[in-house]
Amino acid sequence: MRRSLSVTAQIAAVAISGFGLAAIAGTGTAQAAPQDCAVSKGLFDASAVCQPDGGSNYVLHLDCVGLYASGPFPLYSIGQYKVLSYPFTPSGQRTTAACTGMGPGVVAIATNAFVEIYNP
Repeated sequence: MRRSLSVTAQIAAVAISGFGLAAIAGTGTAQAAPQDCAVSKGLFDASAVCQPDGGSNYVLHLDCVGLYASGPFPLYSIGQYKVLSYPFTPSGQRTTAACTGMGPGVVAIATNAFVEIYNP
């Protein structure tokens, strides 16, 4: 019982902190490192549109903070983590990534988003 109360308190603290950070971070457009890319960051996700450049592969990098799955269910952690989109070759099509895809019951917000060159 004491453990579940502690977990509930941690989740509540993250949610309250997240809403405060959301008021500060908000939504907007981030700068992309590769040429001819437009990155739009929302509260929980981001998307990028990159124009063809001759064949470079990129990934959309999204920084998140909140509750996330840190291992097999039911292991969770609270803190910062990153989400990477699948590698893509720029073609003018929209690519997206979200903070909410890191396990069931995840509560996290996006803090930064940018496109970087994919180096496997």
